[in-house]
Amino acid sequence: MSETQDRKNAVVLTSGGLDSTTVIAIAQSEGYQVYSLSFDYQQRHRTELNAAARVAKKMNVKAHKVVGLDLRTIGGSALTDDDIGVPDADIESTGIPITYVPARNTVFLSIALGWAEVLNASAIFIGVNAVDYSGYPDCRPEYLEAYQNMANLATKAGVEGAGVKIHAPLLELTKADIIKRGLALGVDYSATVSCYRANELGEACGKCDSCVLRAKGFADAQVEDPTRYVS
Repeated sequence: MSETQDRKNAVVLTSGGLDSTTVIAIAQSEGYQVYSLSFDYQQRHRTELNAAARVAKKMNVKAHKVVGLDLRTIGGSALTDDDIGVPDADIESTGIPITYVPARNTVFLSIALGWAEVLNASAIFIGVNAVDYSGYPDCRPEYLEAYQNMANLATKAGVEGAGVKIHAPLLELTKADIIKRGLALGVDYSATVSCYRANELGEACGKCDSCVLRAKGFADAQVEDPTRYVS
């Protein structure tokens, strides 16, 4: 395979959730050979890793990698600290929610950047969203712009003029728009898990921020919600 063909490889950050699964489909529709990357960071909702593997197999990605990180060693989030519970969604709440994991996207993107260089990939795709997002600082356009600038400076590929482009195709879409885009590309959302409190079977609580945003998205899109909820 030529170097030009190699550059059509893409690393896609994959949580097993609705957004990142849609991003895999988008990357594939644009002709990229997808290498999906997930993280076992000792998150409370580790059942999402089962969903990520299921999605990777179902969507025939080139390779699926799970990198282990222990973010419980620093804690500071309801997703990585047993002393902090995951709250029910509060539509009146303002500020950065307790489910924010400190510097998570920065850590994840850095490892994705390294793998992209190894693969001679030209792109990294991430499913961040600045419309129906939960107030996370690392889901904003200015964050991605800053990270892109850093990536161009920090890598061999960037210095040599063949840098890795960070793509965030969901950035300006509503959750309903994301779902419609995914369905048009043939995404099976029943294989995904988005809940912060999902049980070992991948059944969702229906009450956390992630569940409420997901349910609203299906309702707004006026399509059937395939989410499996705890009975």
